[in-house]
Amino acid sequence: MDADALVRCSATELVAAVRARQVSASAVVRAFLDRTDRIEPRLNTCVTRTDELALQAAHRVDARIAEGHDPGALAGLPVSVKDLIAVGGVRQTFGSWAFADHVAREDASAVARLRAAGACITGKTTTSELGSKAVGDAPLTGITRNPWNPARTPGGSSAGAAAGVAAGLVPAALGTDGGGSLRIPASFCGLVGFKATFGRVPVWPASATPALAHVGPLARSVADCALLMSVIAGHDARDPGSLALPVPDYAGAAAGPDPSPTREWRIGWCENLGPGRATAEVQEHCRRALDPLVRAGCTVVTLDPVFGDDPAIAWNAEFYAGIASRLPKLDDDASIAARIDPALRRMMQASQALGEPERARAAALKRAVRQRVDALFDRIDLLATPATPTSAPPVGVDAPAGHEGRGPVDWSYFTYPFNLTGHPALSLPVGLGADGLPIGLQLVAAPRNELALLLAARAIERAHGFGLAAIDRT
Repeated sequence: MDADALVRCSATELVAAVRARQVSASAVVRAFLDRTDRIEPRLNTCVTRTDELALQAAHRVDARIAEGHDPGALAGLPVSVKDLIAVGGVRQTFGSWAFADHVAREDASAVARLRAAGACITGKTTTSELGSKAVGDAPLTGITRNPWNPARTPGGSSAGAAAGVAAGLVPAALGTDGGGSLRIPASFCGLVGFKATFGRVPVWPASATPALAHVGPLARSVADCALLMSVIAGHDARDPGSLALPVPDYAGAAAGPDPSPTREWRIGWCENLGPGRATAEVQEHCRRALDPLVRAGCTVVTLDPVFGDDPAIAWNAEFYAGIASRLPKLDDDASIAARIDPALRRMMQASQALGEPERARAAALKRAVRQRVDALFDRIDLLATPATPTSAPPVGVDAPAGHEGRGPVDWSYFTYPFNLTGHPALSLPVGLGADGLPIGLQLVAAPRNELALLLAARAIERAHGFGLAAIDRT
């Protein structure tokens, strides 16, 4: 295969080709690095490129194959890593001037597992400062752009991860999700973003927001996300929240010949969780996307708003208090304080100003949100919502038009509640809006029921998958 054909292959196809000796891992990595050379200046997806690290890993894969050894489940697969996640010996900036020269001492759990499985780490991707916004800009790295339309944001905070996958700079990426940071950019970039049950993928070294944080994949297909999940999931005792449970067969569930659900599931459709609504266009695309499940024997029931009080009160209090704990006190370092994202500074100050009664109320609300979502799954098998309330807004804004009164993440009404609850959730593309930009559907399942997400998403994907659409635009 030539380089153009290689960058158009799925992650699953690339691994199979390398393992079958149809192409070398080195050729695969070189094809993606060369494309990055051409496309990256238009999009700004990378903080730090690790070309030599990737090529060295590819050479090791090729050597193992030549010696007759198993090259690993991700043999030769180029993967980028969000700059909130540690890659040992590589700069880790968190998108902040406060950490501009920080170098990670060792690999994060998920990165170590990727490398052990034969993946080739191509670089660290851009994020909003400490993952604090749902759009793709940071004071340290500037604006990351959406390959569907460079005047639009790819979303955040896994901005460079999503833009890079959509543009064909890598076939898959590793990101984080503390309030929607996988699912929001997946929705805006026409990708699949997969947040498993809290604790299914270990988060170590510890996140600044350990009770909200998830690590997970972004890719162009459900099967490719499942392939990465099959490698990065599993217990790690260094993470206190890590689940000590067997890892389900994610890759098998997503790659089976018939991805349709195997029983008559009840799908709960909720166009409005409570705090805010999606546009009529987004609602229409997302509701219609459930038709393949209906044809497979499922029943779709329309749900009333799930939440009474706005869950953002609980999420903002916990998230921005955690972020503040990682930054120098603003009064102690004027040079750093002056370069902190203004939206982040505002949210940290609001969180730090909360008194004990407000914090107690936020904690109680978090428990109530979890109870409400758990109760849903007593009567439905899956919850379906829009992934985001709009398609991708312009670059340089912190919230889409009409949502400016919200915080820099909680305008994404459909994603952050499921970080408060820890339920598994997945976003996948289901159409294009009138502006030509992707629209995403979110599916949510009961705890530890990720296989149901994959089965349902595969059934929907067969009707709505975008494949190479963004690659063809760049």
